[in-house]
Amino acid sequence: MDDSARVEKAARQVVEEHDPKKVPLREFLGACYDAGVAWVHFPEGLGGLGVSRGLQAVADEILQGAGGINPFAINPIGHGMAAPTVLEHGQGDLAAQLLRPLASTEHIWCQLFSEPGAGSDLAGLATSAVRDGDDWVVNGQKVWTSLAHRARYALLLARSDPDAFKHKGLTYFVMDMQAEGVETRPLRQMTGQAEFNEVYMSDVRIPDSHRLGAVGDGWRVAMTTLMNERSSIGGTSSVRGVGAIGDAVDLWAARPELRTPVLRDKLAALWTRAEAQRLTDQRARRSASTGSPGPEGSIAKVVSAELNQAVYEFCMEFLGPEATLYGDYTLRDIGRMEDYRGGIQQRFLRARANTIEGGTSEVLRNVIGERVLGLPGDLRADSGKPWKEIPRG
Repeated sequence: MDDSARVEKAARQVVEEHDPKKVPLREFLGACYDAGVAWVHFPEGLGGLGVSRGLQAVADEILQGAGGINPFAINPIGHGMAAPTVLEHGQGDLAAQLLRPLASTEHIWCQLFSEPGAGSDLAGLATSAVRDGDDWVVNGQKVWTSLAHRARYALLLARSDPDAFKHKGLTYFVMDMQAEGVETRPLRQMTGQAEFNEVYMSDVRIPDSHRLGAVGDGWRVAMTTLMNERSSIGGTSSVRGVGAIGDAVDLWAARPELRTPVLRDKLAALWTRAEAQRLTDQRARRSASTGSPGPEGSIAKVVSAELNQAVYEFCMEFLGPEATLYGDYTLRDIGRMEDYRGGIQQRFLRARANTIEGGTSEVLRNVIGERVLGLPGDLRADSGKPWKEIPRG
C-alpha cells in the first residue's frame, strides 16, 4: 500500500468509527491523532504516519468533507505552530507529553513573542530568562497574545544573554500559563471582543526540561514557529467556497434586492482570486516535503490576508448603509469558537488585523524579497552590536 492509500485508509477509518457529526469534538480530534492523521508527516505514535507533509491534504479532504472541523480554527497557535516546534526542538519525551492534548484541543496554546518595544523587530525583545539551577526565572511583558486567557501552555521567546548580539542571546521555552507569576489582561478590540491579551511574567519559573533548542539558539527555534505560522495562516481550506469568500456568496444569495451588475462582477473577480489561492495552496501542500515550511509561506500569508480584507470590503459595499449597523462594542470574551466570528460587520472589523498579525505585510514582503528572491537586505544600524548597547524607545 502506497503512502497516499495509507493516509486515505486511516482518515476513512476515523470518520467511520468517530463520526464528527455525532461524537464530541475532543473525541474526534483525539482519534485523528491516534490514527496518525493530525499531522501526517509527524512520526508514528505522535499524531502522524511519517509520510510526506503534502499528503495532509488527502486526510483533510476526507475528515472535513465528513463534517470534521479544522483544528486550526480552535487551537491555531497549538495546531499550526506549537506542535511542529515542540516536535523538532523538544527534549526527551516532551513531545509525547504535550502533543495529544494539544491535538484534541484539551490544551489551548498561545505565543509569547511580541512586546511593547519589540513588534516587527522581534529580535529586540527584552523579556529576561535567568538560569537558576534546573529552572529558568522569567520576567517581562508580552502583548497582542491571542487566546492567552484560555491557554494552558505558551511558546515563549526570552533574552537569556543581554551581552550577545540581539539574535544570538535568545532562548526558547514552553511555559505553563497556570504557573505562579503569570498574569493575563484582556485587550479590547474594535469588534468588542477580547481575543488579544497582554501577559505579565513576574519571577515565573520554567524547568529547563521545557526549553526548546539550545541555550542562546532561540532565534533559530523561533524561525520554525514563524515559518509554520505564516504557512498555516496563509493556508486555505480544501473545500471550495468556504471562509471569507463563502460569506460573500451567502450574502449575495440572501439579499437579491441589493444585487447590481457591477457588484456581480466584483464578486466574480473575488471568487476567481479565492479559487486561484485555494488551488495554489493545494498544489503547494501536495508537493511539500516532510521538513519545516520555508520562507515561501510568507507569500501565501500576504495573499490570503489581503484577499480576506478585500472580500469583507466587498460585503460592506454590498450592504450599503446597512453595513454601518453593529450590535454593540461591549467587552466580552470570545467564548466558544462556534460563535466568535459574529456577523458580517464584525468579520469585516476583525479582518483589519489580517495584514498585521503573524507578521505585517511590509515585513513579509522584505522576507520574500531577501530570502525568496535573493534581493539585497535592508540596511540595519544595529547590526553587530550587543543587545544591551542598542538604544530602545
